[in-house]
Amino acid sequence: MAGHSKWAQIKHKKAKVDREKGKLFSKLAREITTAARLGGGNPDFNPRLRMAIEAAKEANMPSENIERAIKRGTGEIEGVVYEEIEFEGYGPEGVAIIVKTLTDNRNRTVNDIRHIFSKYGGNLAQTGSVSWQFKPKGVLMVSKDKIDEETIFNTALEAGAEDIKADETSYQIITSLEDFSKVKEKLIENNIPIDHSELTKLPLTTVTITDEKVAEKILKLISAIEELEEVQQVYSNFDINEAILEKFANKE
Repeated sequence: MAGHSKWAQIKHKKAKVDREKGKLFSKLAREITTAARLGGGNPDFNPRLRMAIEAAKEANMPSENIERAIKRGTGEIEGVVYEEIEFEGYGPEGVAIIVKTLTDNRNRTVNDIRHIFSKYGGNLAQTGSVSWQFKPKGVLMVSKDKIDEETIFNTALEAGAEDIKADETSYQIITSLEDFSKVKEKLIENNIPIDHSELTKLPLTTVTITDEKVAEKILKLISAIEELEEVQQVYSNFDINEAILEKFANKE
């Protein structure tokens, strides 16, 4: 299970104590603003906005920042209109990568992302050449030391989870997009602490990377892309050992 979802969990934990480096609040505000612009400012009737607000609260984003981002989206205060663009490409060893962005300058973003891919031994690809290798899913991560296996399996599956995978330290609960919120709410109701949750794209197959130098090159590519302010999410099909993921995260 130690693939991109595990990397997202590690990065999520790190971002909580390193928000300036990750530009986390800016990314969250962009998503809130865009969600409010597309679906209205009431989270009760706008699932995307509700998810964005939940993510912002998990990151301890101040409520005034959230409210301001919503108002920018609904037009109550002046704000930038962001364009949603997804880029597809390949990294070292043919690792497939999708980059989801919200940008106010398409040309700048294209050039920045192309430069990063090239710098770390990858290349951008045509639209559709990578996306077929992924399927949209919801993912929730729960630490093994927080809950016993029987409880997590019974609770998550009864709530509608599609699958539960486990590694040495975590349970990865996989849901459909439609059932994600329901499963998450059920875990919260049962006082099961969630380490990380997101709507993501999971790979249909993975590329196992065992060489540490190659793994580091891939992670440097992913991290450099994630550092761009307009990048909201990165999806990839690499499978790298958790020990290597942790080692690289600690070096950043």
